[in-house]
Amino acid sequence: MSIKVLSIFGTRPEAIKMAPLIKQMEADAAIDSIACVTGQHKQMLDQVLELFAIEPDHNLAVMSPNQTLNGLASRLIASLDGALASVQPDRVLVHGDTTTASAAALAAFHRGIPIGHVEAGLRTRDLSQPWPEEMNRRIVDVMSDLMFAPTPSSKERLAEETLQGRVVVTGNTVIDALNLTAARIDNDPALRASLDARLPFIDDARPMLLVTGHRRESFGTGFANICAALGDLAGRDTVQIVYPVHLNPNVRGPVQESLGARRNVHLIDPLDYLGFVRLMQRASLILTDSGGVQEEAPALGKPVLVMRDVTERPEAVAAGTVRLVGTQPEAIVRAVSALLDDARERERFAHRMNPYGDGHASRRIVAALTGRPFDEFAPATPGSSPAISLVDSPAIAAMPRAVAAELAK
Repeated sequence: MSIKVLSIFGTRPEAIKMAPLIKQMEADAAIDSIACVTGQHKQMLDQVLELFAIEPDHNLAVMSPNQTLNGLASRLIASLDGALASVQPDRVLVHGDTTTASAAALAAFHRGIPIGHVEAGLRTRDLSQPWPEEMNRRIVDVMSDLMFAPTPSSKERLAEETLQGRVVVTGNTVIDALNLTAARIDNDPALRASLDARLPFIDDARPMLLVTGHRRESFGTGFANICAALGDLAGRDTVQIVYPVHLNPNVRGPVQESLGARRNVHLIDPLDYLGFVRLMQRASLILTDSGGVQEEAPALGKPVLVMRDVTERPEAVAAGTVRLVGTQPEAIVRAVSALLDDARERERFAHRMNPYGDGHASRRIVAALTGRPFDEFAPATPGSSPAISLVDSPAIAAMPRAVAAELAK
């Protein structure tokens, strides 16, 4: 008899990280997999669903113009309560630290439904950084009876809090998704050329700085500082800066005003996941405040400078694949310039250990859900070569034939 698992997600990062897990569950006869999307990032969410051939069973479309976090949370809980009553799942899965995740966990908890938290145990121990994500992830872990920690250190952080749920180390599902997508690009020259043709202004003979920034705690002064740093860096004629700008007007307005006229700063609309992975592949280094990029870029051998004072992902800092630079312009310029001027140091990043996964996180999570034995994820030691491919996975077999053929190329 199969167990009914309801996966609830609503943002693009959640969709990317849940997609390989959903495909793995769909391929397993012991699981009746049901997907519910809240639409917290509707346009960007739909792109990921199409890429991974996921058709949600429920679409709540909770977003409305100028919605506050409290307004969003209240709509989420009310809408999700109806979905839970309709589906009556044996378990709910939520991911990470979004408002969707915290509201879905609370709605399930109120109905006495067991909760599994994918990407559990991340902590900065500062409720203001990142805000409101740090609070969201903490309360989800409190309510969960099964926590899928991506790394051993995230499991240790959960143990320190004496939570009641079971914790297993699985690796991060984002590496599963990245490996599938990167393999598709690498093995399809026509697709690669098509993706590159979207951004014809990029000169691969010149170093390219890829920037992403959208954190709420950086609104105002933080973004002014980031833009000042990028403006200073744009004074270097040899560098090209590519910045896919978040749709939030608190990001887009200041960035466009400060950098829109810069000749070698290319402000572009957010890319779909396929296009963004290709852009990361082409980058010389990456400047970001994103959590997911801190995990993905090391898997591609790219140096990452994080425009935050703290990170809930200290494993990459310890491994030397990520450096914290804060949001002060002088510190950002100094750190970026040092890497741009030292090709050998940039190259060393490509050979450092990625502590976040081996491409089999989804398999481990499904094994835990179904009670099957499995080995927990342990980061590779320097010099080892862990298997990272999912192309032989049942998740591929569960996809529509055309999509599976593309991903398995």
